[in-house]
Amino acid sequence: MNTSFRFGNIFMLLLIFGLCKSVLSDEVNVIIMNRLGNRKITTVHCQSKDNDLGNQTIADGSQFGWNFSVNVWGTTLFYCDLGWEKVQDYHFDAYSFDRDYTRCESQCSWLISEEGVYGLNGQTGLWEFMYYWPN
Repeated sequence: MNTSFRFGNIFMLLLIFGLCKSVLSDEVNVIIMNRLGNRKITTVHCQSKDNDLGNQTIADGSQFGWNFSVNVWGTTLFYCDLGWEKVQDYHFDAYSFDRDYTRCESQCSWLISEEGVYGLNGQTGLWEFMYYWPN
């Protein structure tokens, strides 16, 4: 086998492995904070295609979080169903690779309020209003 051909193949494999490792090694922390006030409790059930995080109860002023690594295909998605006294079974994406890989990089924070759901933009450091509660 030609030495330059072999070197080229090894170089290409190392390059591909390096690119895959950079995506796979990106660990993300997601936090959902209850800021409803007046001791209101929210319940959340978050999951991905592969991981079910179960039902969680978050007291006012408390938070729930988890860590994961994004997949090499750039399709990682964690979604949640949440509810509280005025809203039942509200569905939102807690992490969507397409939206969040640059917006919140390694830390995706969500704030649950009476107005709706805010997401922290890691690039600007500002809370952005992301989701309205249904009427």
